[in-house]
Order: sequence, then structure tokens, then C-alpha cells
Amino acid sequence: MAIARHKSGIKADIGALLSQIHPVFMLPPLAASWLGAAISGEFTITIGALHMLAMFFAVYTAHVKDGYIDFYQRGEDDDHPMSIRGCRFALIGATLSFAVCTLLLGVIVGPGAALITLPTWFIGYLHAPQLDTNPITTTLGYPTGIMLAILGGFYVQTTTLTPTAIGFALVFLVTLAGVKIIDDEQDYDYDRSIDKQTVSVLLGPSPARRLASALMFLGLVGVLWGTIGGFFPPSSPLAALAFATIVLIAIRAEPTIATMLLIRGAYVFLALLFVAVWFRPLSGTALPDITVLGPYTYLATEIFFGAIALGLLYHADALRSAAYTIAALYPVAYIWDWYTLEVGVFEITMRTGYDLFGIPIEEHLFMIVVPALVLGIHETIRTVSADSMITDGNSTDKSTSHVDE
Repeated sequence: MAIARHKSGIKADIGALLSQIHPVFMLPPLAASWLGAAISGEFTITIGALHMLAMFFAVYTAHVKDGYIDFYQRGEDDDHPMSIRGCRFALIGATLSFAVCTLLLGVIVGPGAALITLPTWFIGYLHAPQLDTNPITTTLGYPTGIMLAILGGFYVQTTTLTPTAIGFALVFLVTLAGVKIIDDEQDYDYDRSIDKQTVSVLLGPSPARRLASALMFLGLVGVLWGTIGGFFPPSSPLAALAFATIVLIAIRAEPTIATMLLIRGAYVFLALLFVAVWFRPLSGTALPDITVLGPYTYLATEIFFGAIALGLLYHADALRSAAYTIAALYPVAYIWDWYTLEVGVFEITMRTGYDLFGIPIEEHLFMIVVPALVLGIHETIRTVSADSMITDGNSTDKSTSHVDE
């Protein structure tokens, strides 16, 4: 039976089978499986390897089925290395291999291990043509697979699920959903021409890009929540910070470059979280104690965040408009602050002790710094969004002119 489409022979057939292993999309589910194992603490390598193999065959099934549908049924791809019979052979082989791995997990670990592993194959097999035509399922299919890989990798080691494992899984579900929206933006013109309802087609490139940014931001904030809540290791925010830096660069780039940056950034994110979980580099390290500044502690924090606010406003060229807004807000904030202090709602301890017009001098600065920081962030986001819209407009114009030609 000829597996390869263009050549014959064992070497050609093996090459055709290997062509469906796409490292960019294959490695994250395998790494996610081991992240789940690492979250569990001490783990059994053989059980972890068995679950990783199941993830491999689930993703391989997705790659073969997707290529088959896109070339032989939809005509989207220009070429495909496998024959129709070769695709069917690969699908049967991957499915049987996945079934063996899942069955072994069920026998060795328990029924729960098989049940939590099984959905990954259905996500892979149904990706095309069922799931990739709906804006929700086409966006959440791959992220859901990663989520299940983390949960499954954890469960097969512990036969339970904990808030920590669920938290990590949700962080990747939300974050990768944002990445997937931008990934689909690459095919916006083609998808719109065939009425394929991705998020970009449904909402438009600019609103979709804003939604993607919001989802990635929510996922990174989730890391902070998990860390402060005691569910994630103390060094986890460093992984979020590294990925956030890449996101800030990527959201201003055109779709192809943005996707390339975000996918590689997701690798870094996952790798740093693995290091945080397995090595726990900051565990036992106390938070910096700035109260050594004594009565100047509160004032020092205001100077620090005030400098950030000033930098953001200067970068966004919004110093004057922000000054007007802060001046208009100040009387309301002053009355509110004075009243809450007067009736004893809260008390400020680490302050200089100097009052001005009935309230601590630090509170006057607070009423300037906080709105300035809010406005600085708002204006920076608005500037970035405007730049993205310009990029989208230029990209659309080029695509339209190409079609017209």
C-alpha cells in the first residue's frame, strides 16, 4: 500500500508519515503533559511517558486528519505528501496507538486516567471539518487540548485534581485562546472569502486583536492570583512577566510575525513555569521589606509608581490632558479621602506625619498618582490599539489590491 503520494518505497512512506509530525504544534502538548506531572511533585516516569505518548498520538491524529480534509476535501492546500490510503492508514495506526496507551493508563492507574485522556483524541479527530468552522471551537480546540494534557499529566500521577493543577490548566486555556485568535488572523482574507467563521472574521481584525490581548492579559493575571493565593510557586510571576514582554511586542506586529512571536513566547512561558514548579527557586524567600524606610515608606511607593505613571503619560504624549482630568477629579477624591479618614474607615501608619488641609500629605500625592497611572495605562493601550489598526488597515489594503489584480 502506497502511503506516500509522490514516490514509492519504504523510505518514501516513512518520510510521508514523519511529515505529519509538526514540532511547533506537537511539542507543547507533550511538554504540558510533563508540566502536569511536575505539578504533582514526585512522579513515575513510565506513567508520565505513557500519557505523553497518548498526547502524541492524539495530536498526530489531528495533523493527519487536518491535512486530509484541507487537501482532499476542501482544496485549501496546494500539495500533500500522503495519499488518501496513506492518510487513512496513518489515522487508523494513530488511533489504535492512542487506544492502547489510554487502555494501559486505565488498567495501571484506574478508569479516571483513561477518561481524562480520551477527550484529547476526539478534539484532534474532530478538529477538521467539524470544530474548525465555529469561532468558539476553532479558537478553543487546541487550548483545550493543552488544558487536558496538563490535567491528565497530573491526574495519572495522583488520581486526583487539585486547585493548583486546575489553575495552571485554566491559565493556559485562556492565554492560548488569545494566541489562537491572532494565529487565525493570518488567514483572515481567505477565511472570509469562504465564510469560515473564525473570531477575526466574526468580529473583524481589530476587535479580535483586542479580545486576544484581553485574554492573554487575563491569563497572566491569573498567574498572579494563583501565586498570591498560594497555589502557584513564588517564582511563577517571572514566567508571566517574560511572556507579557513578548505579548507587548507581538500585539503591535502584523499577524504572521505576531503569531511567530507568541508561539515562541508560549514555549518560554511554559518552560519557565516548569522551572518554577520543579525547582521552586524562590520558595522560602521573604518579600522585600521596604518598611525599613520608616515614616517615608508610603511616600517612597508613591514616588516609585508616580515615576511609572509619568513615563507612560510622556510616552503616550498625554501629560496635558491627564493634568486636566486629575485636576477635575481631585476635589471629589479629596472630600472622599478626608471623610473616610475622619470617620475612621482606615488608618495610615507608615507615613511622615505631616498633614495638609486636614489629611496626610501622602494622600494628596495618592490622589494624583493613582489617576495618573490609570490614565497612563489607558493612553498607552489606546496608542497601541491605534497602531494595530493602522497595521491591519495596511495589511487589508495589500490583500485587497492583490485580489483585484
